[in-house]
Amino acid sequence: MSTPVRTRFAPSPTGFFHIGSARTALFSWLYARHTGGTFVLRIEDTDKARNTDEFLQVIYDSLKWLGMDWDEGPEVGGDYGPYLQSERNDIYNRYRDRLLANGRAYEKDGAIWLRLEGERYTETEYSYNNGEFWTTTKKADSAVEPLTRTIEKVRAEPMRLNDQVRGYVERAEDRDFILFRANGEPVFHFVNVVDDIEMKITHVIRGEDHLSNTSKHVEIFKALGAPIPHYAHIPLILKTDGPGKMSKRDRGALIEEYRSRHYLPAAVRNYLCLLGWTPKDGKEMLPIADIIAQFELTDIHSANARFDEKKMAHMNQLHLRSLNPESFASLAAPVLGEAGIVDEATPEDDIQRVLALVQPKCVSLESLPGFTKYFFSEDYAFDEAARANVSKKADPKARCAALIPHLETVADFADTASVDAAFAAAGAAAGCKATDFFAPLRFAVSGLGSGPDMHPLLAALGRDKVLARLRRFSA
Repeated sequence: MSTPVRTRFAPSPTGFFHIGSARTALFSWLYARHTGGTFVLRIEDTDKARNTDEFLQVIYDSLKWLGMDWDEGPEVGGDYGPYLQSERNDIYNRYRDRLLANGRAYEKDGAIWLRLEGERYTETEYSYNNGEFWTTTKKADSAVEPLTRTIEKVRAEPMRLNDQVRGYVERAEDRDFILFRANGEPVFHFVNVVDDIEMKITHVIRGEDHLSNTSKHVEIFKALGAPIPHYAHIPLILKTDGPGKMSKRDRGALIEEYRSRHYLPAAVRNYLCLLGWTPKDGKEMLPIADIIAQFELTDIHSANARFDEKKMAHMNQLHLRSLNPESFASLAAPVLGEAGIVDEATPEDDIQRVLALVQPKCVSLESLPGFTKYFFSEDYAFDEAARANVSKKADPKARCAALIPHLETVADFADTASVDAAFAAAGAAAGCKATDFFAPLRFAVSGLGSGPDMHPLLAALGRDKVLARLRRFSA
């Protein structure tokens, strides 16, 4: 019988929630859900100088916003707590004492070191340029007497790891390394391994920048006689433009930005899945249930993924337009309220009618106030790029002035046949196509170059409002 899968996400509350951290958490969560396993959240809060309660809350809020519930951890509990490292010192000390007792750890210069197993030998290192560069060459080739140091090395058994993403990896540590600093604080490598042992983690899913740490972690597992979990080192996320890993300073790197811009959490989560993983069926826009059903660690790409802000925005647009009208309205109406576009005096039926009209063309909730203001107010702005574009064929004011007398013959702008006849008559009188009036008319009544289809737009605004705006614009 196979061991139940247990994954974990172990962030530090030292800053805002980075998109790379969110993707790591998501892959760990997806694999736990795919296998029917357990997703553990533990907090690496041992950096007392940088940890804050504010950033801790950001972690909790961001995971919840993205729809990633944890089975064990803070606010939830579990059998292997506490889940904050700052509360686990007694556990770390107990494991330290075990290693000291069996000879796999020793004290030197006030620190506690792990003793590697293997043949020991010494090697002399030479330092040039005032100690800035070390080399293990056996012969000094400088006229200046080099500084030297003799260090002890170990020919330890190399780590041989079949990484779930990277494939076969082999690496050997050649020096003892510190487990506890001279001030008594345990180092990251030690607490990381002890927590994985105590919490019975079976799969460690993390960024490939941690791959260089894994040989140290394997040595600690071996020293403690504990089973080594399966590792999956997922590709880095590269910044949109230029080389290098995406950092917290790069645009689009923080989950908080997408929350503040009213992105749909499902869209952000969907896009994060595509940063290093491709669905088997080739579809990119998928409900989370389908992603969970398909997700396998061995399908994660080994090549680095490049963040594409435009693709993220497009994914959000697709998800937004796929909502049923009720769901869209429940998300959109508060955004209009926050922007002061509507208030308690605005008829609810008007709000719902406008939202139903604009949803098929809505780019984002963030842009919704500017996309809808003209429905509710006469104080709407005129987009200068749209003005330049609509002016290319003819003077928009002249076009609108020529259209007015023909639209005045229409009693009800919901009567599409009568509206079409008015456009046709205006075109015949001006010697142009009926559709040549569409762009100037849209710009005059909305200030924009795009929006809902013409007939429902005119019906929603109504005869009196449309004609009044045309007369004001063409004056």
